[in-house]
Amino acid sequence: MPSLAEKGQTFRDLHARPGLLLLPNPWDAGSAKLLQSLGFAALATTSLGMSNALGRADGEGAVSRAELLENCRVIAAATDLPVNADLENGYADDPKAAAAILRDAAAVGISGGSIEDWSGERIYDFNHAVERVAAGVEMARSLPVPFTFTARAENLIRGVKDLDDTIRRLQAFEKAGADVLYAPGLRELADMRTVVSAVGKPVNVVMSAGNPDLTAEQIAAVGVKRISVGGALSRLALAAFMTGAREMKAGRFTWMRDTLPTAELKAVFR
Repeated sequence: MPSLAEKGQTFRDLHARPGLLLLPNPWDAGSAKLLQSLGFAALATTSLGMSNALGRADGEGAVSRAELLENCRVIAAATDLPVNADLENGYADDPKAAAAILRDAAAVGISGGSIEDWSGERIYDFNHAVERVAAGVEMARSLPVPFTFTARAENLIRGVKDLDDTIRRLQAFEKAGADVLYAPGLRELADMRTVVSAVGKPVNVVMSAGNPDLTAEQIAAVGVKRISVGGALSRLALAAFMTGAREMKAGRFTWMRDTLPTAELKAVFR
């Protein structure tokens, strides 16, 4: 197993090298190991996937800070790959208190993480949001291992359909020192291109909000560096689960043909 320092440096290098970084989102140790077996270079946690696994409705307060960090620890320990963490809003409004979650995430094996500009009830005022990113940058740089800090502008998925303000925030987050910029809610190539052209740092796009007809090649062509899928793989797995369960309820078992062979699972999990 690589050291945390080695994982952290690998993650930074993946952002510096040419080409697209595909960042799938496991929600537990098993899904992390399965994704590693497919040859992905890095992984990212998902708050929605974790909430689904716990049987809770995703949203503010669905999981505690301690539960989130434990999920980070489990996923990071299950794989040789660097892991990026969805750290919500840091579980605090105060900039330094929110930034402390980066330190705690790194301590459990995480190589990078994102903090939102969303309080749970509202988008933070611009200046306060920038102060929070600056505090996150300061914390990330103080860590004894490389840590890639992502700043998120939540406007587009929080009912504020203002791309200009979103870009203004991302530009300020870049100036404050964030390593990666992320505005969940970008759907079409034109908006992705607009955001990428307005900033100089790597941009993450989450395809759970994107047009599913787009390909990775098309998205990379407009300059996006990183693609994640949020809780979409968890929802896909649960969709298959419900299909099988509904057929079982109706007395049918043909869905057994679509299951992963036990031998294949054992080969990955051994």
